[in-house]
Formats: sequence, structure tokens, C-alpha cells
Amino acid sequence: MDEAGENVCMNIEVLHIDGCPSTDIAVAGVREAVASLGLDAPVATRLLRTPEDAAAAAFAGSPTILVDGEDLFPSDGRTGRLACRVYPTDAGLRGAPTADQITAALRQLPGR
Repeated sequence: MDEAGENVCMNIEVLHIDGCPSTDIAVAGVREAVASLGLDAPVATRLLRTPEDAAAAAFAGSPTILVDGEDLFPSDGRTGRLACRVYPTDAGLRGAPTADQITAALRQLPGR
């Protein structure tokens, strides 16, 4: 919601590679975060099949969560490789951020 209490629509996309074991976890975490915040934000997924696909996207490894085209967890790890990504969590490095981390990151977005 914005400062006036109205829902703000955002575009959320999870970029992933074929066979990424963390894609479903990331998508579920994003959906849980979106629901808990009451946001109007469908969650899309995009399969990156080639290094060219990865290089053309804001991809930092699979899965990458984009909000309005920007990495929700910015890093200097942008890549054109079809590679996995790890996220620091309270339980150590994992293949996807937790729903709580996603919720906190969404809350920190400007205008949200």
C-alpha cells in the first residue's frame, strides 16, 4: 500500500534456469510475502534458456527476484551464465531467500 493506504501494483518476476531446485521455494516465498503485505502483485516466472537470455536480463543467478525490473536483493553478481544463486539466511546460505526476507525487502522499496 502507498502512503494513502491504496494498493500499489508492481510487477514481480522470478527469473530461473531449467531444473533449478530453488525456483518453487522462491516463488512460494514471494507469493507468501505478497499476500502478507496485501499487495496487488501477480508473480510471474521466466525461464532463461540460454546465456544470451541471462545476459539480456537483470539476472544474478537462479532464482533472481525482480520487482519492476530491479533485483529485490541487489548484488554485484549479475551474470550471463546459467548459474545458481545463493542467499544468506539466518540458517546459512540457501538457494532462495526466506518469505520473511522477501517481505522485509518489499517493505523497504521506495513508495511502498
